[in-house]
Amino acid sequence: MTRLVDAYFGLLKLLIALLLAGMVVLVFGNVVLRYGFNSGITLSEEVSRWMFVWLTFLGAIVALRERGHLGVDSLVRRLPLQGRKLCFVVSQGLMLYATVLLTIGSWQQSLINWDVVAPASGLSVAIFYGVGLVFGASTIPILAAGLFRVLTGRAEEAELVAVRESEEEDVDEVQRRHLAAQVRPSPASQAGGVL
Repeated sequence: MTRLVDAYFGLLKLLIALLLAGMVVLVFGNVVLRYGFNSGITLSEEVSRWMFVWLTFLGAIVALRERGHLGVDSLVRRLPLQGRKLCFVVSQGLMLYATVLLTIGSWQQSLINWDVVAPASGLSVAIFYGVGLVFGASTIPILAAGLFRVLTGRAEEAELVAVRESEEEDVDEVQRRHLAAQVRPSPASQAGGVL
């Protein structure tokens, strides 16, 4: 089951990369055509906007699984274990509720707009709202599993803080790697040669 879930999230990451590449091609190509050749790609603005919305929601799914969303956890870290559990249950419950509402709304909007076509591309507008369904179907199990683990006592203490307060840890790691690369002697200096 873990391999299937990992494959699904690998597919999401691939889709995110493809959507980003598609946006770059459409927007940059449209700019070049507009200013260089006095023409353009008719559906560029509409489709790139849809791609951006899909990219954002798919990225949020991946970030939720990897606990990559930024947040403030300074208060939660100071609470005793039972207080952290309570905060986790309340926050997960609220996120689950909001996600269910978003999913229901996306379903209703998809049904309403099934036969409505977009002006430039001619695609069904339900595609635009469909991302909420994918988001809900992907995040509700993640949120419910986290809530279940805490309520049954299977969660570790580290799991009770579901956000990262800052990206300083990532920056520190990049700086350590950069300094380590500077300290290492280059192949030319090891050979005694001068460039």
